[in-house]
Amino acid sequence: MPTATDLVTDLPADFAVFGQAVATSMADLLGGTTGQLLSKTSNTDMDFTWVTSAGDIEGVTAGTGLSGGGTSGTVTLSLDFTAANTLTFNAQTGTTYTLVLADAAGKMVTASNAAAITITVPPSVFSTGQQINVQQIGVGQVTFSQGAGVTITSTGATASAPKITSRYGAATIICTAANTFTIIGGIS
Repeated sequence: MPTATDLVTDLPADFAVFGQAVATSMADLLGGTTGQLLSKTSNTDMDFTWVTSAGDIEGVTAGTGLSGGGTSGTVTLSLDFTAANTLTFNAQTGTTYTLVLADAAGKMVTASNAAAITITVPPSVFSTGQQINVQQIGVGQVTFSQGAGVTITSTGATASAPKITSRYGAATIICTAANTFTIIGGIS
């Protein structure tokens, strides 16, 4: 291999020697197949190897509202519109009810009683963006109440304690910040 101070006497031969030295030092970069990735093998300069995959994802599990997943090969996730758009019902027949976290998971709380019903929004249960749907299916009017430390805002006559306007009316409670909720829908 010629050095920087060598005189070039036989240019084609010197380039051939130089090319062999480059091919030897970069041998790890040669080869590989379609779909492979070049991965650093150690902290040594020019120490690479070809690998068929990179990363450490060992599996993808489909959660609520998703279908698919897998532990090897190409993995696909799809929205499961059947599960995502199906409500389950939490029927309440008493005169008081305090919402629970499960009420925000694709449920409709129904309130049915001949007497007035108070639904309390508790503190430190719901996260920003969660929604709770409520429908009054009895003749007893539903009033929303703030739990300790909770703030409710609405367009109701009493902004912090709105009422569903009539039988079969409905409202949605939206957590807009920690312990802060906006109630929208058929309210007065």
